[in-house]
Amino acid sequence: MSDDEYVYDEDSGEWVSAADLAEKTKLASQVEVRDAVGNLLADGDQVTLIKDLEVKGAGQTLKRGTLIKSIRLTGDAQEIDCRYDGIKGLVLRAEFVKKR
Repeated sequence: MSDDEYVYDEDSGEWVSAADLAEKTKLASQVEVRDAVGNLLADGDQVTLIKDLEVKGAGQTLKRGTLIKSIRLTGDAQEIDCRYDGIKGLVLRAEFVKKR
């Protein structure tokens, strides 16, 4: 589609440019991930744990205040993927972290 094409947007009931509709659709498909206090999280952010968490399968407990560097969003509104020394494939719930 070129920029001068217009398409009917059923949500708004208006004719909009194809480029604007594509951008709107792209933004709507992105999942917002928020930490325990409501801050918006993004790939690469640093977070701190707000409570002690027992890591299943690792036999280890991550203590409150532990810094987790360079998180990755998973596409789920409540899960973030991260790395921590000695634990592979660590996935944390966003409700237990705070953006640094």
